[in-house]
Amino acid sequence: MKPIRIILADDHPPLRAGLAAILNSHPDLEVMAEAGSGRDVMELQERADVYVMDLRMPDGDGLQTIKSLVARDPSKKVLVLTTYDNEEDIFHALEAGARGYLLKDTTKEEIIAAVRQIHSGERYLPQAVAARLADRLVRPSLTPRELDVLRLVSRGRSNKEMAAAMFISEETVKTHMKSLFQKLGVHDRAEAVSVSLQRGLIRL
Repeated sequence: MKPIRIILADDHPPLRAGLAAILNSHPDLEVMAEAGSGRDVMELQERADVYVMDLRMPDGDGLQTIKSLVARDPSKKVLVLTTYDNEEDIFHALEAGARGYLLKDTTKEEIIAAVRQIHSGERYLPQAVAARLADRLVRPSLTPRELDVLRLVSRGRSNKEMAAAMFISEETVKTHMKSLFQKLGVHDRAEAVSVSLQRGLIRL
């Protein structure tokens, strides 16, 4: 029986080396290549059964790389292994085509189990990750315009400054603000920024 062929993608060489050693210690698993960036992943000629990939990498982040891999071949199986545990990252990774999502503080046994399960055609979501995803799915999504306003709010911009930057009226800015406050369940700008950072809607 052929081993499951794996490509590791992470921009931290020591982590890749440690993970490769763990996976290669099992006869049914084989790390066939490593990559330090999204671009490296896309340039690899090897055909892997499972990609184990971080979300934040230089030269093409994990999300875009997942989308590109799946667009090229919908049968690609990607397991995200990352430190980012907010609901937006989880949601967008799975939306992009990832089959599983693990945090880097997980046990080596769970990583191995996830690789095997994803290779078999199933998804792999630990209970905590699944709970965060469920929270995200029941919340209303912000529109692109509301996200633009939110990013400007996080930079301390006034309504007048946001209106000028977005080429809209101050009244329209106020309308977007009211809507995003309702969707986030907050009452002021500081709370909106705090909640958005926790959920991964914006980054400072």
